[in-house]
Amino acid sequence: MDLLLLGAGMGVVGGMLPNPLQMIALTQVAMGRWGRAIFVLIVPPLHVDAILLIVTLLFSHFVPFGIIHYVAYAGGVLLIWFGGHALWELRRKPQEMVGSSAAYTTVGVVIATLAELASPGTWIYWITIAGPILAEGRVRGFGHVVPFFAGGLLGYYGAAIFSTAILAWGVGLHKALKPKLLLVANILLIFMGISYLVRAYRG
Repeated sequence: MDLLLLGAGMGVVGGMLPNPLQMIALTQVAMGRWGRAIFVLIVPPLHVDAILLIVTLLFSHFVPFGIIHYVAYAGGVLLIWFGGHALWELRRKPQEMVGSSAAYTTVGVVIATLAELASPGTWIYWITIAGPILAEGRVRGFGHVVPFFAGGLLGYYGAAIFSTAILAWGVGLHKALKPKLLLVANILLIFMGISYLVRAYRG
């Protein structure tokens, strides 16, 4: 029960924090595409978690903690480039055309997923928290630690969908914001990228 509650609590915190995929999902919600928004919120992070689960299980003893420093630089540059490119596209095309473009959405999801993979917070979680719990699973049996990861998944995805719905509801209340949502989301992506670089610089 303790591991279940710990995992759920950490998942809720992680799901409530804004991230690049949530910005894309929010623009899809604003266009009434809830199915696509939920896909963006759930499927790409599952791939990220699966990759890092394998890395942590197989290579945790060989992954230096300092790698987070370089990962943060890569993620920051990627987010700034993506946000800047999207803003440039907004200047060239109407927001409706950019927002409804399937190609834009696909490219955006791939880049945002890579940025999520490069997020320093993601690596800190897997190296410092999930890693030791998996090590405990090796000793006591992996069935012992399943509640932690199950609680984490439920907490994270539940909180991510809930927080996106709240943000979309807030935008809906302020109709003037809705046409500018793509602009705001991409500016926020650039600020996220800058925050990655600042954290990397500060070590």
